[in-house]
Amino acid sequence: MLDPALFKAEVEALEQTGHPLTERLKISKKAHLILPTHRLLDAAYESAKGSGKIGTTGKGIGPTYTDKISRNGVRVGDILHNFEEKYNAAIARHKEILSQYKFEYELDELEKAWMEGIECIKRFELIDSEHFVNNALKTEKKVLAEGAQGTMLDIDFGSYPFVTSSNTICAGACTGLGVAPRNIGEVYGIFKAYCTRVGSGPFPTELFDEVGDEMRKIGNEFGSVTGRPRRCGWVDLVALKYAVMINGVSQLIMMKSDVMDAFETIKACVAYKVDGVEVNQFPFDLTDGAEPVYVELPGWKTDMTKMQSEDEFPEEFNSYISFLEEELEVPIKIVSVGPDRAQTIVRYTEE
Repeated sequence: MLDPALFKAEVEALEQTGHPLTERLKISKKAHLILPTHRLLDAAYESAKGSGKIGTTGKGIGPTYTDKISRNGVRVGDILHNFEEKYNAAIARHKEILSQYKFEYELDELEKAWMEGIECIKRFELIDSEHFVNNALKTEKKVLAEGAQGTMLDIDFGSYPFVTSSNTICAGACTGLGVAPRNIGEVYGIFKAYCTRVGSGPFPTELFDEVGDEMRKIGNEFGSVTGRPRRCGWVDLVALKYAVMINGVSQLIMMKSDVMDAFETIKACVAYKVDGVEVNQFPFDLTDGAEPVYVELPGWKTDMTKMQSEDEFPEEFNSYISFLEEELEVPIKIVSVGPDRAQTIVRYTEE
């Protein structure tokens, strides 16, 4: 998905810092365009749900995927093929849908910014990305694919219906890039030393006390797109084990370990209690009735942000890492103790 207006803003910000983007960045012809009316539809749908809101970012992602699946989407490649006709047909269809909602909107300004974004896109090379990526693999170049969102927001395997509209798991790299599964090498699973969630949806380990508030404050847990405060809680190993399994994670990367510096005791959820029965597999329907079963570990109460080597880790933190590795059965190869590159610590690996 590509929103031309947001794309233009990001391009301008990066170019102001001296990055020659048109020389480096290529755009896939098969990416679907988020139209200005997709945003309006997103807002109209969410408003109509009342108390049953999903907590969408309001960026038009869901309606764009709806058009994609119903074969009504407008793609980047269409800019080069009867674009005006395809665009006008899509806008007319969206206006007809919007007329069925009690929803007032102003399209002109959105459309103006959007069209300026289209002109920005035309500055870049539009490519058949599946050929580009596979040719890179054929010539033994390294390809790093970064997924968006997280496993529990996957349309198929996430906490439905509180999910996004795409496959956010590792397999999505195959369908998203047009590469065969056998081309995937290492799968790096990135997780925080605690849990967060934006918007609605089940969250068994969520904290509503001062501990949760402190996590949010220290970790600066506010949505990068919306600015909304993220919900915070202890690490959930039931969900994390599930994510490791679904993605075939071969190495783990633990972020924001330093946020845990402040706490006397660290908790980790190792099972759920549902209707009085303890379960350790992620269930079909994770309702609010799932009660977390915790293991408590001693905190380290040490400022780790200045550390640059595993040798400097406090004993309690090493114990926390060992506990997680034993539970997850995957090595934690990289640990982050802050946002800077120097605070990203590669751990020793056994030969």
